[in-house]
Amino acid sequence: MLIWQTFVDWAIEFTLEMPQSFSTLEPDLLRPKYHFTARRNWINDPNGLVFFAGEYHLCYQYNPLGNIHRNMSWGHAVSPDLLHWRELEVAIAVEAGVEAFSGGAVVDWHNSSGFGLGDAPPLVAAFTGHHTGQRLQDQRLAFSNDHGRTWTLYSSNPVLDIGESDFRDPKLFWHVATGRWVMLLVLSHGHKIQFYGSSDLKTWEYLSDFGPAGSSAGIWEVPELLELRIEDSGESRWMLKVDIGAGGPCGGSAGQYFIGQFDGTRFTADLSSLEAAPNWIDGGKDFYAAIAWSDAPNGQLVWIGWMNNWQYAAQLPTAPWRGAMTLPRTLSLRRTASGHGLVQRPIQQLETLRTDHQQRSDLRLEGRLALATHSTALEIKLCVALEEAAGFVIELGQHARVGYEAGTHELYVQRDAEDFSADFGGRHSRVVQLEGGILELRIFLDASSVEVFADGGACVITDLLMRAIDPSEFALTSSGGVLRIVQMDVWTIKV
Repeated sequence: MLIWQTFVDWAIEFTLEMPQSFSTLEPDLLRPKYHFTARRNWINDPNGLVFFAGEYHLCYQYNPLGNIHRNMSWGHAVSPDLLHWRELEVAIAVEAGVEAFSGGAVVDWHNSSGFGLGDAPPLVAAFTGHHTGQRLQDQRLAFSNDHGRTWTLYSSNPVLDIGESDFRDPKLFWHVATGRWVMLLVLSHGHKIQFYGSSDLKTWEYLSDFGPAGSSAGIWEVPELLELRIEDSGESRWMLKVDIGAGGPCGGSAGQYFIGQFDGTRFTADLSSLEAAPNWIDGGKDFYAAIAWSDAPNGQLVWIGWMNNWQYAAQLPTAPWRGAMTLPRTLSLRRTASGHGLVQRPIQQLETLRTDHQQRSDLRLEGRLALATHSTALEIKLCVALEEAAGFVIELGQHARVGYEAGTHELYVQRDAEDFSADFGGRHSRVVQLEGGILELRIFLDASSVEVFADGGACVITDLLMRAIDPSEFALTSSGGVLRIVQMDVWTIKV
């Protein structure tokens, strides 16, 4: 067995290092350069995100035995900067017919759980135990006293069992005002988020429910609750997020949020948030199950999502890996005419990865301008005035494009249909009004994905691009008249 595993590992390493001109390697040409993927096998939701002792921990739903959604365990990687990741051993594995579904993690600074050793606080993870032999999901704990390198299952698991088959995805946080731990969970088919409180992470008291509200088109999953600052003010509001497994605005899975207040017991949504619901997190088709890092430095709120959609996740034509994470994004709120809207921005650390810079400025374009790059890992920063133009298109090869139409104020990503899924192709858009006749975009392309940020992060579109692309085909094209490029920067991104 050891000899065979050694051969498999060698074969994978050889495959990943072969020249990209080998046509048999097309599936791995899709592997992102600066987005997280596991070296091999299936991944989905991010789990157990926590910062401790100079390291960001990224756990995730992981099948250590294959490239499909089975044997759900917690894979594990660490990073000093959210950019450079090192995979570790599986953190929480399948045990006795109980899979480790999604959940969160915290630093138990005062050792309220009693899991710690000496003066060092333990890391404590809460996860859903999914029973493969019966219709039951319960909540369990694991802890670590060696900076997350090994995890021990709590001997008195489960810590919460209400006898339900779809009761999952615990998220933990410390609520300062009430001086206790709070745990969010979802009743997936009931479209409810439940809140529980605890003084020690082991004994939980029911507090309240939220929901149904917003979209209940698909099952609810992966709740998150964060207190976010309101930009240009000293105020804050709470954002409650929950994902839906089907029925998203582009089809399939998606995320929605509510703005309101949380008093340590109950979340109360603002009336304006409920009236506007569903409030969609992303205008694309491939942003799901986002959660934020606990204990991030300087109180910064940063989250990351699974870059995929349940409609076709199992059919993606990649090997030996399947599944990727989005860019980490900082979070805030912005006042709007109808209440408050979510703002997401790519983390500033990404600027340290920029190389091979080209810039154009004060250029009047009528027709096509090649982007003149040799990489499929790019950041494009574009500031344009449409003037006489009816719009523009950024061509990302023959099968995908980012565009804007002045008449409808529609920013969009268009991708062609693919044989592996009838649900993949389409046009995914958001309305973005011009400020003073100017549109500013930040576009992150990474081999098999594109993330577009507009309106200062109030509009985001995230989409996979499941076809090997030729950077010699990248171009900016105006339509219906002259487009003025105020400034365009194109950087190659290298990790």
